[in-house]
Amino acid sequence: MKNLDKNIDGKSYANKLLKKIFPLSQEFFYKFNRKPSLVVILIGENPASKIYVKNKIRTAEANNIKSIEIILPAETSEQELLQKIILLNEKAEIDGILVQLPLPNHISEQKVINTINPDKDVDGFHPINFGKLYMGVPNFIPCTPLGCLYLIKNELEEISGKNAVIIGRSNIVGKPMASLLLSSNCTVTLTHSKTKHLKEHCKNADILIAAVGCPEMIDDTYVNENAIVIDVGINRVEHPQEKKKSMLVGDINYKKVYNIVKKITPVPGGVGPMTIACLMHNTIKAAYKNKNYNFIDILEESI
Repeated sequence: MKNLDKNIDGKSYANKLLKKIFPLSQEFFYKFNRKPSLVVILIGENPASKIYVKNKIRTAEANNIKSIEIILPAETSEQELLQKIILLNEKAEIDGILVQLPLPNHISEQKVINTINPDKDVDGFHPINFGKLYMGVPNFIPCTPLGCLYLIKNELEEISGKNAVIIGRSNIVGKPMASLLLSSNCTVTLTHSKTKHLKEHCKNADILIAAVGCPEMIDDTYVNENAIVIDVGINRVEHPQEKKKSMLVGDINYKKVYNIVKKITPVPGGVGPMTIACLMHNTIKAAYKNKNYNFIDILEESI
């Protein structure tokens, strides 16, 4: 029988954060006579992206945030998409803009990110926001790394001086995660596909974060008994017992790692809910900034 105390309950943490966000969205409505607003743009029919967008829209609406979903066909040209973003940038009533990734191959992801107004970039991917994060003066922090840090700091009393190992160097998770942990005085190792002796790096980790996109790559030979493990991966694989069905797994082999480590996030139910909660946080922050109103960052109290 599982020792449930080892699970880091992302849903519970996300709900706690959303309970702080809801009053802020209500206060915004009373002050400015409109709801904070988030535009989510989806290009094409990617099934996973459609589910992610649906979850974001549903959470926004439940937290008094006006959500506008724009669905464009897969054949939409890059110029058409960029023009749409430019028009949204100019609308004062739009606080946050999110373009769901990945994009069709004919559209440059970087061009799209660069076109979003940095003050409406609730994903935190714009080069200006990226640079501010590395300089230690963040504007918008990417949602998944922000959610991971929230979980880590709420599970560990002190992370200063801890050895943190990140597997994966993407701009979405790995690099911003490294910056956040460095700012929290961790000793950070950022590993990737060319890293030698990966297991040795991981076994020395007090905090291990897997964001590599390889189903169940990390097993019990990569971890130690004192590690807190954050699994960012979300991979759909064939169900082992029912071949016509699929299931979600992370980058961590949960069954093999669970009984060894100190704490671990399950997939699903770990990082995912926190990512969406942090998106709501960034949207509220963008709304107040849009009105030049002093915003007390509720996440700063927790991280």
